[in-house]
Amino acid sequence: MLLAVPWLLAALVQLRLLVGLRGTVAFDLYTFFSAAAALGWVAGNVYLARLRRRAAVRTQLRAIYLIAPPGLLFAAWALLPLALQQRAPFSPFYALAVYALFLCVPLTLRPPRLRRPSTDAVRRPPPANDADA
Repeated sequence: MLLAVPWLLAALVQLRLLVGLRGTVAFDLYTFFSAAAALGWVAGNVYLARLRRRAAVRTQLRAIYLIAPPGLLFAAWALLPLALQQRAPFSPFYALAVYALFLCVPLTLRPPRLRRPSTDAVRRPPPANDADA
């Protein structure tokens, strides 16, 4: 439920149900895309850390990390002044692409897991046969 709050805030501001919040955040597009990149990078690394601990819930974790953090980007976009939103209307979708790209970087560059040799895999020499001697 807490993960849906940024998406709800973004929807309410864009539908002009919360008119007083529009224009309360002042930053440029460079800061917006930098935040998208940083958010994607952090989300990718946190996803990897949690995935190592819980391999069974992979699909649920993937959905959470793909849906929840971009809500912060769309909420921040909704709080920008209307003039900036009209000058660059596709910026939230570009920020979503930047987020997804930086989310995938830690996943593709992760080091391979080291396999521990099992005790069953150790080959033992066959027992010496006295008949051959």
